[in-house]
This record gives sequence, C-alpha cells and structure tokens, in this order.
Amino acid sequence: MGPVPELADRARSCADRLRQAESVLLASHIDADGLTSAAIAASALERAEIPTTVVFKNQLDDEEIASIAAREEETVLFTDFGSGQLDAISDHESRGDFEPIVVDHHQPADAETRYHLNPLLEGIDGASELSGAGACYLLARALEDDTDNRDLAGLAVVGAVGDMQASGGELVGTNRAIVDEGMAAGVLEERTDLALYGTQTRPLPKLLEYADRPRIPGVTGDQAGAIEFLESVGIQLKADGEWRRWVDLSMDERQSVVSALLKRGVNRGVSADSIDGLVGTTYTLAEEQPGTELRDASEFSTLLNATARYERADVGLAVCLGDRGDALARARRLLANHRRNLSEGLEWVRQQGVTLESNLQWFDAGDAIRETIVGIVAGMAFGTPGVKRDRPIVAFAEKSDTERKVSARGTPALVTQGLDLSDAIGAASRAVGGDGGGHDVAAGATIPTDQRMAFLDRLDAAIGEQIA
Repeated sequence: MGPVPELADRARSCADRLRQAESVLLASHIDADGLTSAAIAASALERAEIPTTVVFKNQLDDEEIASIAAREEETVLFTDFGSGQLDAISDHESRGDFEPIVVDHHQPADAETRYHLNPLLEGIDGASELSGAGACYLLARALEDDTDNRDLAGLAVVGAVGDMQASGGELVGTNRAIVDEGMAAGVLEERTDLALYGTQTRPLPKLLEYADRPRIPGVTGDQAGAIEFLESVGIQLKADGEWRRWVDLSMDERQSVVSALLKRGVNRGVSADSIDGLVGTTYTLAEEQPGTELRDASEFSTLLNATARYERADVGLAVCLGDRGDALARARRLLANHRRNLSEGLEWVRQQGVTLESNLQWFDAGDAIRETIVGIVAGMAFGTPGVKRDRPIVAFAEKSDTERKVSARGTPALVTQGLDLSDAIGAASRAVGGDGGGHDVAAGATIPTDQRMAFLDRLDAAIGEQIA
C-alpha cells in the first residue's frame, strides 16, 4: 500500500470510510504543508470519484470547528490539523454533528476518534519523519486507483520541505520512503548540490548575496562582493544579456563555485559545521519547467506560503492541482508581495531587537508584522545580530484587539538537548486562558493580550526544565 507498514492499517481504515461517504468536507491548514495536504487528499478523492468540498482555516479553534459542524456534510476530513483539537472534535462527533477523519502529524490531544492517521500514534516523529502532506500521501496510496497515486509524492515532499523537515540536510524516516517512491514514479529527482534557496530563479549574484546560512564574509550581504567572487572563479555572469542562475551552470562550473565558497569560508573563519551546510540534498520536481519556482521543492513551498497566508489559499491549491496559467501568475504576484513583507519584517526585528530571558528570546511585533507570517520571520531571524541560536525565539503579533498570536521556533540542536516547544507552549498558553501546540522545533498559540508576560514567565520556566 505504500512505504509504511506501521501506518498502513490506519490509512486503509480512513480510506475505507471515505469510500462510504456521499460527500466529504475537506478542511486544511493554510501553510505550505496544509496546502499540499489538501491538494493530495483532494486529488485522491477526485480520482476515487468521491464528491469533495475544500475549505481552509488559519487555525482550528472551537469557533471554527462549530462552523464546520453547522455545514451539511456528514463526513469531515481534517488535514494537517485536527489531532491537537481532538477533544473539541470528538464532542461534535459524539453529538452526531459529523464523522471526523483526522490526517495530521501534530501532537494529539488527550481524546480519541475512530479514524485517525498520525505518525505519532505509531512512534514516528511528526516533526522530522512525516509531514501532514506525507500522511495525506499515505491516505492517497490507500485510496489508490489504476495510477496508484505515486505521482502525488512530489507534493508530499514539497509539504515536508515547507514544514522544515529537511532542516537537518535531507528528508529522513518515512519522508525518505516517499522520496524513493516519487523517484521510482519519475516525478522526483534527488541530488547533492548547493543548499541555498533560489537556485532555480535567483540571478547568481543575488543567490550568493542573500546566502546567510552560513554567512560568507565578503559575499553575504554584499552584491559587489558576490559579483567579484564569481568573476574570480571565472564564471560568466550573463548569457544573451540575462543574468545566469545556478540552474544554468554546468556541473564543472558548479563544482568550481562550491569549492571556492568552501575555501573562502574556511579562510575567513567560518565554523566547519556551518561550512558543511553549504552543500546538501536537494529535491527537484522532474515534471516542472526548469528555472521556475515549481521546479525546486523549497521554492515551491515558499510560493505556496505566499498564497494562503494572504487569504488566497484557493490560488495555492489551484497551482498544486496543476493550474499553470492564471493561478500561477497570481501566485507569483503574491510571492513578490510576500518577499517584501518578510524582508520588512526581518528588518523590523533587526532594528527593534529581541528581549533575552533566561531560556528564550522574544519580540512583540504588534501589527507591524502579519500574524500569519510572524513565525516565518522568527525563524529567519536566527543568526541576525542580537539573535542567539542557543535558545528558542518567541514572536508575538496582534491577532485581534484582545488576542496575541504566538509563534515559537527552535533549532535541531536545541531539540537534541530536550527542547519540546509543542509541550511547553501548549501548557503555558492553556495556563493563561489560551491554547496552542505544534512540534518540538516549532509551535504556536493564541493567548489573551494582557497575559503576555505571565505566558512568557511560564514558557521560560518550562523550557529551562526541558533543556536542563
């Protein structure tokens, strides 16, 4: 049925129930993992000839679940969320409001439902080994028709990469098995290459100028320095009057640039661990046009984030489902806006700085950064002046007049020391009248605005106990 025997029975059970449904309401989260989750599930349901309506939610709270219960569909498929809200969902289930099928990878609440596909229930890490899109891929494989749905593996990898599950350099665990299926199906390519964002679309000087993990002295943040460096390696920067991109270089040219970058880093005192991060595993969608945002899993995931986080999840879903016309053009315009907002948000953090506590660092952007992207900005802030990597970063943004959105980001190194942001932020938020959850390395919550400091005190103490 697919690559994961431990989850096969759960996937088959969910698939069997879906086949019995007259119609399905598919509710999904709005990030890249949520969009690809919805696209995978919607594609599989359409192929199985099961009528489906798709809705997207920024968060799944009691009010949103009640709005779902008020709809006419008797079967609701939750993708990339739902596990953490099982208590509220099961209440509606017990009243007969709808029958839930939950396909998720976040930490489950202390409640049960009959149809629940989650890697954590089988001892598989939902933060690094299987994303929401990956779980939906397993469901799609259980719903397989003549095409066996392996062509959906590319979207599953985009979701996993967008969920930062390749932050250790490559996809592992169950994600690795999905990559193998995608390569066997001819929809994915995997190679070792320069591990910088933008290899498909950015002009070469911009690719290196924006490279900050690691920061290369004389290159990072210095356009003239990046141009001078590339010319010193003997790279022709333009062809037919257009800037060349990494994807345009020959293998010999790529090897020359990588070798020179490694040498520059070592000579300028960049740590060995950071230098090693210059090269990593990349995932290419083989059927997409080279030199476009859709060719590289990382760039594809960013494009998707630029749609749903600006109330245009329909655009991102359409792109995932194959629209390469109006939807893709609209997504690209949203991406340009998204990049501006991220740049402005990161500059805001640089100027305002962060407040250091014993075990965490934080900033409150108020309404200066959208609450839908403040978590992305927080993750990008690691490594900027004044932001430390030895403790998680917690970001606040205004959600309403009375509520604050909280987004927290850690690092894989902190997780190995015991950090579990999902547990810490969940307990701290509930203690002050809010709610939250997520993964060990990244989590979020909503809290009353006037409880911010009380929340921070509890969260700081909880993180201190974990890492100690």
